[in-house]
Amino acid sequence: MRAAVITEPHAPLTLVDREVPEPGPGEILVKVVGSGMCFSEINQQRGHYPGAVYPAIPGHEISGVVAELGPGVTWPAVGTPVGAQFLYDSCGHCDQCARGDQVVCRRMRITGVGVDGGYAEYFLARAGYLTPLPADLDPIAAAPLMCAGITAFNGLRKAGTRPGAKVAVIGMGGVGELTVRFALAMGARVAVLGRSRRAEPKARELGAELFVATAEQDPAEALAAWDGGADIVVNAAPDSRTAAASIGGLDTDGTLLLAGSSADPLPLPVPQMLFRRLSVIANPSGSPADLRDTLAFAVAARIVPDVVPVSLDEAPDVLARMGEGTWSGRAVIDLRR
Repeated sequence: MRAAVITEPHAPLTLVDREVPEPGPGEILVKVVGSGMCFSEINQQRGHYPGAVYPAIPGHEISGVVAELGPGVTWPAVGTPVGAQFLYDSCGHCDQCARGDQVVCRRMRITGVGVDGGYAEYFLARAGYLTPLPADLDPIAAAPLMCAGITAFNGLRKAGTRPGAKVAVIGMGGVGELTVRFALAMGARVAVLGRSRRAEPKARELGAELFVATAEQDPAEALAAWDGGADIVVNAAPDSRTAAASIGGLDTDGTLLLAGSSADPLPLPVPQMLFRRLSVIANPSGSPADLRDTLAFAVAARIVPDVVPVSLDEAPDVLARMGEGTWSGRAVIDLRR
């Protein structure tokens, strides 16, 4: 099979030929249809993930079809359209796994980082960690829902998003745009924060009622003037500084949700947080049950990511341009090309 590989930290993505893997006990062979290209792969390429395995086939936003079941596996049936996510597997027996919250298992493995992922014609999955795709969901457009989608939807749920809530979203990248769309579909009012006004037309088009260019205006002041402040601020960008600067724009009992991060520390105004009962929470993607809910909600709300299909041959150049900041759009490798 053809695959794209990161051989070692700081190495370019390389195309190789490999044998199609055979599924062993508890494994499922998936014929990949689409594989989203996430900025996480840039971080992997730059060696930012402790415990990452090299060489590795990256990619954790996978859509495909079950091709073969390993010994002892009976579900899902061969031919079933499925999705695979950031969470590859977990220990299966800790308290978190027993509660169906496998994504916070201390022994969880990340698809494409700790084990080969979806930048290939075939992907070897673990039983119990694939999610059937809803009928009529386009597998190429749906691929980003397996990471950006679940991160946005599940994060909004964890933060307590409700109809009428004021949700401010930092960043309009893959996670940010889907956070805006999911929040609006949940009945929330939405503001978007960006460094410049470049993303304002898109934010307004989606339905944001307020746009704050943080290079021009203090985000806390802008949000505080938004009917008393935001109920939830979602940091959907690798930008801890803007997240910290936005805390003052939260209304009483407001929540800062970290769905993106940077290496910068997050200073907290503790007295202000104490007397206004503010909180900070973080959410790393989700578990298989969360992906089911994400896909079901996306179908019901008709939320389909805007994507740019590319071929596997184009993937090395696209990833390099993503790292340089010269690529525009949400790239998905279409393995049918």
